[in-house]
Amino acid sequence: MTKSKKEEFKETLKQEQSLCKPYQSIKAKTHNVHVLSWHPLIAHKITEMRKKETDSSTFRKLTEEVTTLICCEAMQHLETEEYIIETPICRTVGKRIAGKKLVAVPIMRAGMGMEDAVKMVVPKSRTGHIGLYRDEETLEPHEYFCKLPKGAEERQIFVLDPMLATGGSADAAITLLKKRGCTKISFMCIIAAPQGIDRLQINHPDVELWIGCQDKGLNENGYIVPGLGDAGDRIFGTK
Repeated sequence: MTKSKKEEFKETLKQEQSLCKPYQSIKAKTHNVHVLSWHPLIAHKITEMRKKETDSSTFRKLTEEVTTLICCEAMQHLETEEYIIETPICRTVGKRIAGKKLVAVPIMRAGMGMEDAVKMVVPKSRTGHIGLYRDEETLEPHEYFCKLPKGAEERQIFVLDPMLATGGSADAAITLLKKRGCTKISFMCIIAAPQGIDRLQINHPDVELWIGCQDKGLNENGYIVPGLGDAGDRIFGTK
């Protein structure tokens, strides 16, 4: 007798859960945590990203597309101001983003796969970069590069990283930005594990988290399950 689709789904999810290390997540998420997997386009495109047969070029394009969709949600609260423009028909009052230009800060190198999408949505945005490498034994990050636009401490900052696993890199990047005087910080990622979300909620409760999809957890190697593998390698075609 062949398995029903429902039974096959159940078995697949059970196997997936068995790969995760035991972890007791914080039950209540704050109002600053926004998981966007309810959005059909985000859910569809992330599923395409997960497939192991998706090639680097397609993966990179999907990364930009999902980031664009997340941007539209994450930037809905930006302040605007009215000003007069002239259409082909008449003068009218339009709106533009108010205040200083926002700053996208990708965590190198995987986060760089998201920066063009932010630039497409907000062409006049500024860009900074933070370089962190992960200790393969402790899984903790170490800074090796930080370059921010002038006046970054007065601007809205969007930290970019496709994956939020243990949260170590995001935590370190946000801490670094705060030490440099930045106070208006949001974090954007495509996939997150509960461990990373909890870490940022505890250490940076003032930071808005915009997440494409929350996954089950982490495996013994610190990779997100089911995840999509190493985002940096898949974006840049390296192994």
